[in-house]
Amino acid sequence: MRILIIHNHYKQVGGEDTVFFAEAELLQKYGHQVEKLTFSNNEVVSAGDKLQAALGVVYNPKSARLIKQKIQSFRPDVAHVHNFFPLVSPAVFKVCQQLGVPVVMTLHNYRLVCPSALLFYKGKVQTGNIHKTFPVGAILDKVYRDSAFQTASVVLATGVHKLLGTWQNSVDRFIVLTPGAQELFQNSSLRPRPGQLVVKPNFTADLGVGESQRQNNFLFVGRLTTEKGVETLLQAHRLQPFPLKIIGDGPLAETVATYASQNPSVEFLGFQKRDRVVAELKQATALVFPSEWHETFGMTIVEAFSTATPAIAARIGGAAHLVQEEYNGLLYTPGVAQELVEKVQRLQQDEALRATLAAGARQSYLASYTPEANYEMLHTIYKNVVEGKKSKSSLVNLGASTN
Repeated sequence: MRILIIHNHYKQVGGEDTVFFAEAELLQKYGHQVEKLTFSNNEVVSAGDKLQAALGVVYNPKSARLIKQKIQSFRPDVAHVHNFFPLVSPAVFKVCQQLGVPVVMTLHNYRLVCPSALLFYKGKVQTGNIHKTFPVGAILDKVYRDSAFQTASVVLATGVHKLLGTWQNSVDRFIVLTPGAQELFQNSSLRPRPGQLVVKPNFTADLGVGESQRQNNFLFVGRLTTEKGVETLLQAHRLQPFPLKIIGDGPLAETVATYASQNPSVEFLGFQKRDRVVAELKQATALVFPSEWHETFGMTIVEAFSTATPAIAARIGGAAHLVQEEYNGLLYTPGVAQELVEKVQRLQQDEALRATLAAGARQSYLASYTPEANYEMLHTIYKNVVEGKKSKSSLVNLGASTN
């Protein structure tokens, strides 16, 4: 199969970029011909660049030409879009439709239904925009990059194409990462067709089972921000100090560093490369995942499962579906520090439970999050959209021949 993968990179490397490269490599490993067409926000430097990017969010003719040229030269069986904002623009869907190429798009975030992309701003979860075609209130709140102008550009780009039917008619399949995300998008202003949304999680390479006898510590890995639940994590530690290692960087780094300097049971490691993160996962009693927004997935959780490390997570977003209570981890109410403390204490005090959750974590990984399992799901999605496109073409040709 010939697969064209299209992606708009952000200025800072993120999870979407990781998935983009991982899936491309996976497909090539299984013998598919893969071409990558990428755009980068690093190209947007001057004021003129920013204005041009903003004006092209609804339909970028330059990107449309590049996409058309790539399709005509590569002749893909399917196109897979990971991110189109802002430089690619929804032009990619129209061009693919015109040239008869079926399109799959992974919904890594919530931008199509809320310009914040996270459903989190003003310090809390915000879901009021998901049913609105043009959420004007979000512009007034400056939910995207604290800019009314940039927020308006997102609202315009997504809203116009809702009215034009682009999302329903020009995208053959939307990949969502959890059943929770599927439910949210199904009941939103996106208004997908029946069967247009399909669940396929992300995956990770097998990192190997960790130590059988773990260090008596709990581990946080992630960006140090309010929506990641860092403040709740520190509050829980204040209530009942427990051995805690924190890996990450972000706006709350100074707060975390100060707290760690005053509490010897907390070790703040700052940003660490992947090999160090994996080593810490293999030694930890459990991963703590206190995120308080609707994460579309939870990559760190799956990586922990790979090492037979269970997770203690807030019951919201992707974590609520990845973590199964008393099978591969424990769940608590988002933002409730006392509940988090109680879950930590359960693991500290119950050796049998630790063993049960460790085994469940590893089994969860093997069953659902290996590259091999993921390939089968992704390949099936591609085959279905390609066959669906051929069936539609056959019906159109049959209808034309009988007229």
